[in-house]
Amino acid sequence: MQIHSQSEVGPSANTHIEQGLQRVLDRLVRTMHRDEFIRHTTNQLRETLASDRVVLYYFYWQWHGQVTFESLSHNKFSILGSTGADDCFSDKYAGLYLAGRVRAIADIELEPILTCHRDFLRSIQVRANLVVPIVIPRGLWGLLAAHHCQQPRSWSPSDIELMQTAAQTLATDSNILES
Repeated sequence: MQIHSQSEVGPSANTHIEQGLQRVLDRLVRTMHRDEFIRHTTNQLRETLASDRVVLYYFYWQWHGQVTFESLSHNKFSILGSTGADDCFSDKYAGLYLAGRVRAIADIELEPILTCHRDFLRSIQVRANLVVPIVIPRGLWGLLAAHHCQQPRSWSPSDIELMQTAAQTLATDSNILES
């Protein structure tokens, strides 16, 4: 590796480097704003819904994703980084969420769901959940989910509307659209 003095590099190389650094800085600022917005949204939802956990499950590749944000009533409910049951989430379910599917389960023990889905929900201490899609123009960006971990819960129409509004707000945020 050679090291050159600034006079050897020239002003056009400096301009190119500065532009590259500015792009990196701009992206970092957008990411920080996006993350703070998501963190605020999940915290507000959990508090308003009085649920044990609200998470954002982000799809990083063809129906593979992970929990990238969570708001918790207690640290024992943390599933941050969980990748979910990928074998249960297929094109069929992705298509339903792309079409706007909202899934409200009052009690996973009574709901007719796939065994792998029930086992997955049990493994992350879910007893009741409410899931809404975050759909951006490029497709299904993620899922916003509220979890009640300690007992069954009937989700009200206002709970569902609140989650849908939050998901729509996230889906139209410029920092999310650019991510």
